[in-house]
Formats: sequence, C-alpha cells, structure tokens
Amino acid sequence: MQEEGIIISNASNTYVVEDIKSNEILKCNARGKFKEQGTSLTVGDYVEYEVIDSEKKEGVINTVKDRKSYIKRPKIANLTQIILVISMKMPKPDLLMLDKQLVFAELNGIKPIICLNKIDLEDEQYIQSIASVYRKIGYDVYETNANEKIGIDGIRNILQGNITAFSGNSGVGKSTLINAIFGEDTTKQGVISQKNKRGKNTTTSTYLYKIDETTYLADTPGFSTFDVNEIEIEELYKYFIEFVEYEKDCEFIGCTHVKEESCGIKKAVSEGKISKERYDRFCKIYSELKEREARKW
Repeated sequence: MQEEGIIISNASNTYVVEDIKSNEILKCNARGKFKEQGTSLTVGDYVEYEVIDSEKKEGVINTVKDRKSYIKRPKIANLTQIILVISMKMPKPDLLMLDKQLVFAELNGIKPIICLNKIDLEDEQYIQSIASVYRKIGYDVYETNANEKIGIDGIRNILQGNITAFSGNSGVGKSTLINAIFGEDTTKQGVISQKNKRGKNTTTSTYLYKIDETTYLADTPGFSTFDVNEIEIEELYKYFIEFVEYEKDCEFIGCTHVKEESCGIKKAVSEGKISKERYDRFCKIYSELKEREARKW
C-alpha cells in the first residue's frame, strides 16, 4: 500500500521518512530505479513509499514528487522561505552579504524574509534607513530583539505552512531568535537548542523538524558560501529585482549596467529610484564574478 511522506534526514543512502498523515517515522531505502535514472533523493523531498516491515518500521521509497525548489549546498528540496537574520550591532550589519543572500534566494526561487535583530542596540533612525530600502523593493522586513522576545510573534506567524531555514553570520543572534520562537526545547529532540547552548553549530547534515501539520523548520549546516558563482555575469542584475524595470531604458543592447553612461539602471540610481548603496553593492558582486570568470582562463 502506497503511503505519502517527507524525507526529514538521510545518511548513507538510508532515508528517514515522516508519514504525512500519521507522523510515524520510518527508515527507508530507495528503489534501484532512482540510481539507474540518476535521480538523487534528498531532505525535503515528498515521496510515496510502502511499508516493508511494520515492527522494525522499515520501508522502501517508490516515487519522488516534483520539487518546488532545490538547493545544492546544503542539499535540500522544497524549501519555501529563508529568514535572513541581520544583526544591527555586534556584529554590525553586513549588507553586502545580505544582498548576496537575496540574490541566492531569487536565483533558487525561494522567498527571502529579512529579520533585523538586536534593534535595542541601535538608533531607530539607522534601523529604518536600512529597513526602508528593502521594504521599498517589496521585501518583508521584521525588526526583532530576540533577548526580550520583541517582534517574535510576527516571525512565528510567517512560518505557518512553510518549510523555513534561518540564515545568518556568526553572532547575529540566530540561535537566540529560534529559541525565542519555539522555547528552549526548540524541537521534539531539543537538538537545535542543545547545540545553541554549546555555542557552536555542530550540524553536519540537514534535518527537518515538524512544527505542525504543514510547518517545518530546516536545521542545516548553513548557507555559508551563498554561491552565486553559477549566475551568468550578464544575468546578475535580474536578481536585483528592482533593477529589472529600468533595463528597457538602456541605450545599448548587452548593457552591463556598470560602465555605460546611457544606462537606464544608472539613470534610476541618479534619480533616487534605486538605492545608491544597493547599486554599489551590485557593482561589487559584479566585479567579484568578473574576477572569478577571469581566473578560469
């Protein structure tokens, strides 16, 4: 009998599957046809399986459903949103990293949500100067103080019905934020909260934790590289989503939007329609991609 489940972890080609209806956990192997077809299963995949041994809770995966999204590093399927945690102070906001994260999310078709944490440590005017840039583009921006649980309800609400990962540099308060949302016993096993208490991330593989019937939290080894290198350099501007509408005003076909004078995007920057600081970070990422491209040869 075919059952439906989601892969919540895997190791050495053994997949831990959680049944969608019963929440029962089974260890499953995959049919040989997947290897023959060159199909790789991963955490987050929705699958159809059948039980082989009900006492030992073992099964076999017969079918994998189409993915809504897929990330190679860390490997995870069907992630629907990434909460990008930025510290307002200690450490200071890394907006270049934030823009790389946004490019990464846009590239992979995953909704990015920006969380400005530690708002108690910074001036309100400075916080709003950052928040307003991204809200104007159309991104959701949440302001939190995880230690005092300020703004936590808003983050908790947007998790509903999604598979969500949290991302952020060391020290931004990601661990405190997760514990503020879910309590000290963050997951059924308490794995995330226990790791956080040790003060270091020991995750080596991705794991999904079920929060409710339609809500999962992805515990991952992190999006440390935010590899945007696979983007064709001339396509980069498309992932700065507010740039796209001004590309039609460029005089030259194949405009790089960096050096040309008659550039619709640069004109929009000069007119205040695009943030000058965000445009400068676009140029920085463009330059990094160009340097890497040159090193290939």
